[in-house]
Amino acid sequence: MKKKHGSLIGSTAKISRKVGGKFSLYGGDISGDNLELIPDQKIVQSWRSSDWDKGIYSKATFNLEAVGDKTKLTFTHTGVPAEHYEDIKQGWKDYYWLPMKQMLLSVIET
Repeated sequence: MKKKHGSLIGSTAKISRKVGGKFSLYGGDISGDNLELIPDQKIVQSWRSSDWDKGIYSKATFNLEAVGDKTKLTFTHTGVPAEHYEDIKQGWKDYYWLPMKQMLLSVIET
């Protein structure tokens, strides 16, 4: 999982598979804790960027739902400080959603 995640984002990823476990991405620029893990259904993490004020965490939630032979991902990210909102919003697009789309399209085409 860590290698796949790192390959997707083009950087190192350290991710615990346990509730309460920590994760760190991009050399510690993004970090947090796993709050809830339900295999094949849900991931909830406290989440922060290293340039945020100390002690400030947001909450990222990934809900996975089987829809026929496909999977629907519903993502929410709440509690992002207003002054960082636009950068975080663009970061998700640039570093996760577009690379994920490209990865999935390459799998479909092969």
